[in-house]
Amino acid sequence: MRKQGTVVRWDSERGFGFIRSPDTVVEIFFHRRDYSENRAPAEGLSVTFEEIHVGGKGPRALSVRPTPNAIESPAPPVDLDDPVALLPRSRPVQRSTPQHVKKREERLYWTALGLMGFWLLLWLVGIGLGRFPWVILTGVIMINLATFYVYWRDKEAAIQGGWRASENQLHGLALLGGWPGAWFAHQILRHKSSKQAFRTLYWVTVAVNFLALLAWIFWPQFSG
Repeated sequence: MRKQGTVVRWDSERGFGFIRSPDTVVEIFFHRRDYSENRAPAEGLSVTFEEIHVGGKGPRALSVRPTPNAIESPAPPVDLDDPVALLPRSRPVQRSTPQHVKKREERLYWTALGLMGFWLLLWLVGIGLGRFPWVILTGVIMINLATFYVYWRDKEAAIQGGWRASENQLHGLALLGGWPGAWFAHQILRHKSSKQAFRTLYWVTVAVNFLALLAWIFWPQFSG
């Protein structure tokens, strides 16, 4: 059964985007080759599509087509002698992100940056107390770079149809201390950023990182 939705994001450079539909909880991924028209879709365009699920990686839209009332008809020839015809035409209204959603995303953005600053401070405190050697910071940087790279490769694989990293592997990297790299991948690559169950488990890995780090640093102070 075909569903109906609206294109809410489109990356013209990478050739993919996302559709929001009232029949699906999360945003639906689609590629340029899944779109039936010759020219690229625009954000705010109303479309119909077939939804599939492959390997538990989230929904994907196939056979994406503009709804009949969304197809633009060719513009009539302009009469250069008519001053009214030369006036600029109004652009079609595109749906924008609701204000409360923008505010929530902004709060999460600054909260995540604040947590990263506090997390780095805890590492420095641990080093100052002699709980970690200075070289540990190199390891922290490397695991975060590796995490971002794995997310990038998984994003490319999702587009090209190659080998995919499992969600357990992505969460495992975050659990090992790569959660800041994973967060930047969510924001920059827009990968795994709309699946609520994945995001919830991601924040669980963040909490586990903080609890483990706090326990390692301060437990000897209380146990002694």
